[in-house]
Amino acid sequence: MIPGGGQPNMQQLLQQAQKMQQDLARAQQELAATEVDGQAGGGLVRATVTGSGELRGLVIDPKAVDPEDTETLADLIVAAVQAANDNAQQLQQAKLGPLAQGMGGLPGLGL
Repeated sequence: MIPGGGQPNMQQLLQQAQKMQQDLARAQQELAATEVDGQAGGGLVRATVTGSGELRGLVIDPKAVDPEDTETLADLIVAAVQAANDNAQQLQQAKLGPLAQGMGGLPGLGL
């Protein structure tokens, strides 16, 4: 039972929301600083992205370079970047998922 006729303590709710906002900002900063990799072609092409999805690096093994078949190289690059972004999304879910669930408990923030 909530004292005072069932109304939630507004100050307490605001403090809880502010803490969650700070936690979310901290998690987003951590994501931006964390790098994850993805690869394709058995490691012939490797892409590195930040946890927020920014492409930071691309390594192409010389064995993947065939001047007569640039389409395969392009496909490997796209696949490596997609794999890295998939890993970044998993990292985002791990870092931000619990915070979003916590905000769902606040009235009016049905996240």
